[in-house]
Formats: sequence, C-alpha cells, structure tokens
Amino acid sequence: MALATSSVITLNINGEKRTLPVDHRTTLLDALREQLDLTGTKKGCDHGQCGACTVLLDGSRAVSCLQLAVAAEGREITTIEGVADGDRLHPVQQAFLDFDGYQCGYCTPGQICSAIAVIEEHAAGWPSAVTADIRPEAGAPALTAEEIRERMSGNLCRCGAYVSIVQAVAQAAETEARRTAGAAEGELTA
Repeated sequence: MALATSSVITLNINGEKRTLPVDHRTTLLDALREQLDLTGTKKGCDHGQCGACTVLLDGSRAVSCLQLAVAAEGREITTIEGVADGDRLHPVQQAFLDFDGYQCGYCTPGQICSAIAVIEEHAAGWPSAVTADIRPEAGAPALTAEEIRERMSGNLCRCGAYVSIVQAVAQAAETEARRTAGAAEGELTA
C-alpha cells in the first residue's frame, strides 16, 4: 500500500482561511510564495540562517523555510501582508520608515515580523542571552540597543542597516509601551 505524499490543507493566514493542495515536503515559505502569491515573505538562504522568511506563527517568530506547510495547519500565520491594520501601518512598519531601517528592502519583511515578536517577548519579560539578571522577580530588562541587537540577531541585513533597525525597534517598543499604558489607564478610569 502506497503512502500519500500530498494533502489538501487549510491555512489560517492573516485572518483568512486558505485551502490548498501541498506535497508533504512543501515548506510554508514555498506555499506562501508559490501557491498563495504572498510574496512579501522573502526566500534568502533557504536554510533558516538569514531570517528573510520570518513570519509569525501563533504570535511567535518562525523561519518559514524550515516550517513544513502541513505542520502549520491549524495555527495562526501572520505574514508581512497581514501586519498593517488596513491603511494604517503597524508601529514597527512606521518606525522602519521613520528611521530608514531598510536599504534594499529585501530583508525588511522578515526584520519587521521578527521585531514585532521581539517587542512582545520583551514586554512579557523574556530574557535574552545578554540579559544580566534573569531572575523572574527582576522583571523585564531595559530594552537597550544591546538587548535589541541580541534579540534581532537571527535576521541578517546584507546592506548593513543595523543601526537604523535598532533605532526603529526601540522607537516601536516605546510606541507600543505608551499605547499599552494608555489602554490600561483607560480601563482604570472607565
């Protein structure tokens, strides 16, 4: 009896369910780009080392070139195409524009998706490899340039826009912190 080598799967991408046939060996990156025409996610090294293909899976960053499409079924997938709120850019996208956090732009979608996750991970108190005090009671470390560089280290930029990328992530984190504080204050006064 021959084993099936393909399946019809349904992926939840950017809040929309998309059904497609895939070979079981198809990566999420190839399904997004080749079958669903979501070409914002870039193919860089195709080995999980450059971060150009970074997407969000259930809110966490993942290199889509190493993720099988069949394994992503039932998970919430967010690509660069789903980050903005209609015509309103996500704060990370806006910060990348404001600080010129891109040059050729090839790595930018992966950088932005990764930065969104970095900001959320930091806000949740996750330590990084450079966090001095990792005790839970110490709370989240300051999101310094060193912290940002370490947390974004899985995303490479051949153009060398790292200084601007760090500034953009810092600005977006501040914007998100103000928004969160404002929402919490609004809840207290309501």
